[in-house]
Amino acid sequence: MLFTEFIFFPFFVLTLLVYWGLRRNGPRKTWLLLASYVFYAAWDWRFLSLIIVSTLIDYVAGLKIHAASEQGARKRWLVVSLCANLGMLGFFKYFNFFVGSAAELLGMLGFQANVPTLYIILPVGISFFTFQTMSYSLDIYYRKLEPTRSLLDLAFFVGFFPQLVAGPIVRAREFLPQLGSARKWGPVDVKTCLMVF
Repeated sequence: MLFTEFIFFPFFVLTLLVYWGLRRNGPRKTWLLLASYVFYAAWDWRFLSLIIVSTLIDYVAGLKIHAASEQGARKRWLVVSLCANLGMLGFFKYFNFFVGSAAELLGMLGFQANVPTLYIILPVGISFFTFQTMSYSLDIYYRKLEPTRSLLDLAFFVGFFPQLVAGPIVRAREFLPQLGSARKWGPVDVKTCLMVF
């Protein structure tokens, strides 16, 4: 689902109505996380597992980095986070390029390369959520952020649909503290929101 598709409008209205209908913060976060996952899965549900795996890896890595007393252990957990996230990103972004290049090189050397058609689709927004989860682990490593004990909060941070596929990349230290504050109506400059530049 994209913001420009008609289906986004009823999805957004339903999400907003249910959100304001819920009174407590926990159910509201759970609802928005589910809505975010539905939003992403509408494009291709199979790639939702990438967001979930990335979230789980950085949740564990963040806790381990924070709990480790020696620098070597902290660094090892950071490397786990970086390698897992960059590994997924690299695979989906560059697999097709390397397979195609290898087949061409073998062809130039006189070998027939029967490469099966195995083109990997690039998941929408993979760069955004990959760099967001990595920024979470990096902020903990550099002691700019305490890890959240709530897997729900971290999953919500990573999967929040308004910025999931189009950015901007938001730092966890800016986003996570907002999850505990009360939600209330405030004045909105509607004219500015509706203007197209």
